[in-house]
Amino acid sequence: MGTEQADDGVLPTQAEVLAAGRVGTWAWDPRARLLTVDALSARFLGLPPERATLSEAQIRARVRPEDMVLLRSSALLILAEGRPMDVPLHVLTRPGAPARTLWARLAPGPPGATEAFRGTLVEESEPVAERVQIDALNRARSSSVAAGRAPGAQAPTPEQAQAQLRRSREAFLLDAGRALAEATTTGDVLRVAASLAMPGFSPDALAVFSVTGDYLTVIGHHGQPSRFQPPFQMPLESSHPAAEAVRTGRPVYVSSPEEYRTRYPAAWPLVAGYGRHSWAFLPLTSAGRTTGAWLSAFREPVAFTSDERAVLGTVARMLTHALERARTNEAERALSRGLARSMRADGAMPGLSVATRYIPTGGGLQVGGDWYDVITLPGGRLGVVIGDVQGHDVHAAALMAQLRTAVHAYAVEGHHPDAVLARTSHFLASLDEDRFATCLYIEADPRTGNLAIARAGHPHPVIRLPDGTCLLRHVDGGLPLGLMPEGEDYPVTEMRLQTDEILMLCTDGLVETGGHDWYTGWLRVRDAMSPAPADDLEGMADALIAAVHGPASHERPGHLADRREDDIALLLLRRDALPGQPGAAPGGPDRRVVLTIGQDQPERIADARQEVRGVLHDWAQPEQVDASTLLVSELLANVLVHTDMDAALMIELWGTRPGRRLRVEVVDRSDDLPHRRSPGELSSSGRGLMLMDILADRWGILPRGEGKCIWFELCEDTAASPG
Repeated sequence: MGTEQADDGVLPTQAEVLAAGRVGTWAWDPRARLLTVDALSARFLGLPPERATLSEAQIRARVRPEDMVLLRSSALLILAEGRPMDVPLHVLTRPGAPARTLWARLAPGPPGATEAFRGTLVEESEPVAERVQIDALNRARSSSVAAGRAPGAQAPTPEQAQAQLRRSREAFLLDAGRALAEATTTGDVLRVAASLAMPGFSPDALAVFSVTGDYLTVIGHHGQPSRFQPPFQMPLESSHPAAEAVRTGRPVYVSSPEEYRTRYPAAWPLVAGYGRHSWAFLPLTSAGRTTGAWLSAFREPVAFTSDERAVLGTVARMLTHALERARTNEAERALSRGLARSMRADGAMPGLSVATRYIPTGGGLQVGGDWYDVITLPGGRLGVVIGDVQGHDVHAAALMAQLRTAVHAYAVEGHHPDAVLARTSHFLASLDEDRFATCLYIEADPRTGNLAIARAGHPHPVIRLPDGTCLLRHVDGGLPLGLMPEGEDYPVTEMRLQTDEILMLCTDGLVETGGHDWYTGWLRVRDAMSPAPADDLEGMADALIAAVHGPASHERPGHLADRREDDIALLLLRRDALPGQPGAAPGGPDRRVVLTIGQDQPERIADARQEVRGVLHDWAQPEQVDASTLLVSELLANVLVHTDMDAALMIELWGTRPGRRLRVEVVDRSDDLPHRRSPGELSSSGRGLMLMDILADRWGILPRGEGKCIWFELCEDTAASPG
């Protein structure tokens, strides 16, 4: 069986097939509040048969108000369920004519398109009408009702028409309340007010006045003459109906031009000649204070019945609340922008590069308790700080600004990291006993890469090695700021950042946002940071944020959780090669970790074991990982027990899988060389060199200036054997 073609052998297009079947098409963009229709759909709506783009106000004026409410509720259901729906539309083509029934099919638009919905529009066909009639007969309770009269043959009574109009106005108020509730800025509120189409007496011109001092100023209008363009204003004592509504707090209704000319002769020339026949001026009152007035002008005469005045009064109250919310949101956004601008860090310093990001929550206040700062310190050093104040309200934002200033001041004074956090903790306790904050402060030397880190309850930093390996770096810490007892200091951890290594600092929002716990959140961060190019620090920051707020974030656990549940502060610090210094050489080690263990820090031996396991996280032979951690513990313990010096640990990984080589060096400044001994059965020492001989592939002792270096190596491609 072949495909039927037209006479010229050309297959008809999709548009031609739909037109032949009397099926119109349309696309709806709810954000822009625009509906694009083809020629057939335009004809169904009583418009010229040509492609057109219509506003929601134009659509609302041509269909029943309850249909617009059903259309919007169906759109929300479609977005939630992802399936198409059929919605009836009753089109009013001209006054007095019966409504034309159409069926609109709504379906989700394609991903990435601006039109969230697309669909078709058809006239109610005979089979559809028959099904509707059968359903109506089946639902009829008594045959005596309307007996002998065909449905629709008799016009509704005045009481029925009034009830239907009242229901339409109730549906309009629901739709207007929803639209005004969604408006977040003054401009949005004014656009919604301009699109209001009230059933039975829709205004064709509107204006919103605001009280500014002793003047009434137009802040927005629609359909008004050019003289109403801002900054049109007039004194509150002027003889104008809007000024009277503000002064008295009572609405002013003018039903005819004659009444306007008689009551307000001085203001009549402002509106004469524009073809309006009725006006309503309603005060905008909030909490007993009149903040402005709303003008609605009508081209058709309006009697302003009690129902019409009730509708206008309800809209005025909703408009007042919407404007108040918009002003509050704009004030909060202004505060947010000011605080966010103050956090813009200058990352330009030879030897260290910095990239920062701040992502607020989805609330009105676009800044919370998270912050970061990059501080230029005396002696060419760099201070890096990140913190998080408890809460996401205005008070948290104010405390954040004060804490950021305090940390900056203490750091510039030259205090060591532990003293900076201790003083800031006491400062916060004096400000607010009910709030606390987490913080991590680093003093960095760009020339050597040495970092001195103090942590107050904040998440641990992450190190990205030049080969892309990401490791959580454990840092000793104390209680959050505001909770540290008097006289206590924060421990300081010292480490060295190697060339081309990247240190990542973040608040908990980067890890836990989206319903993740610390384990799954860390995997998400690692998988985004590891493949990102190290030479593009800004691109890496974008990749980390996209992993949390981008589409890919919904592929991991927590896809039903809100993506804007917490603030995110992110800071990336990369060590660059200074002029005359080599970068990470292609023939050098792929991974390198350098730690210093002080005589008074025996607990950091456990951190050293963790670092070894982190470097060997993908090592092929687990028993060699255990052997290396045992040897590192033994070497570090020997330095702390048998000398009075600090121990420097360096871990290097060379080569490619599966033939990699691990080299570990422990350096101290003691000239005493270890000697092999034969410890007794109950001896607590003397087994270090014996373990090296048994577990390491190679090992040795090297004198180095003032001190010595004990080293060992393990090879991945061979089983552990005596050296």
